Amino acid sequence: MASPTVAANAYANLARMMDSGAAAGKASEGGGPSFGAVLKDALSSVMDAGRKSDAQTVAMASGKANVMDVVTAVADTDVAVSTLVSVRDRVIQSYEDIMKMPI
Repeated sequence: MASPTVAANAYANLARMMDSGAAAGKASEGGGPSFGAVLKDALSSVMDAGRKSDAQTVAMASGKANVMDVVTAVADTDVAVSTLVSVRDRVIQSYEDIMKMPI
């Protein structure tokens, strides 16, 4: 399990990356949300789930939280991270397929 300082640094780095990418634009020319905005929202939801899980874990360590709440928060974070990793793997696979196409 990661220490609180490692988790805090990871959240800070991700927030910094998301803030620097915010200048990419909120909407595409078609009127819908841009890919960057959708990606930013997805990363935000994963970060929020991680923060909730960390907060529940700290609360349980100090005796203020129920074990069931901690298990639920950790499971939610696990699902969010697994989904994000699956999407990442699919994007990489799609990129590799495109690069293999003849010109």
